[in-house]
Amino acid sequence: MRDGTLDGWSDSEQVVARTAFDQAYGRSIDQLVQTIRTKSETLSNAESVWELHDFLSIERHTIEGRFDFRVEGILFVFASLVKDNLLALDELAGLDDEKLAKIAAMSRF
Repeated sequence: MRDGTLDGWSDSEQVVARTAFDQAYGRSIDQLVQTIRTKSETLSNAESVWELHDFLSIERHTIEGRFDFRVEGILFVFASLVKDNLLALDELAGLDDEKLAKIAAMSRF
């Protein structure tokens, strides 16, 4: 998870953004943990262990790439999180209307 500040965003917008971002990250990790629990119940041999390892490697790469809190791509990150039901648009209330409209529009694709 890459961190940063959002240049050009008000202090209150940054608080809203950081809170929403952290909530979505937590939900993503919760989903991963549940998936791991389910998958671990079926471990029966070395091959299944290596498959779980490969799955975790891919998930780590995906999560670390997705959760990037930098101004250059944060609207895309939020749109992706909304699209994947890890974040609701109302959790972004407090961002200016233009940012919310962009996130809403991008989340439809």
